[in-house]
Amino acid sequence: MCHTLLQSLDLNVSELHWVVVSGEASIVRGDQELTLRENESTFIPIGMQHRLENRREQSLRIIEVQVGSYLGEDDIVRLEDRYERTPNS
Repeated sequence: MCHTLLQSLDLNVSELHWVVVSGEASIVRGDQELTLRENESTFIPIGMQHRLENRREQSLRIIEVQVGSYLGEDDIVRLEDRYERTPNS
């Protein structure tokens, strides 16, 4: 069962660092597709469209670290979000 957890774009002020704690993450960073497993990570620069999916039955746990001078959520453009936070909410 595939769950797209989010697809978004951070406009101006924070970069992201995602670290997989457990499970397997399917990630799109711009035009690049990645599969990350436990203890692997990726960096998402400001303004890069990105998507996070769990394509496995096993739970996916990640740590998301925002890096920048402003760490609010109001610079995020949600393009797709299974939790119905689309568009910007």
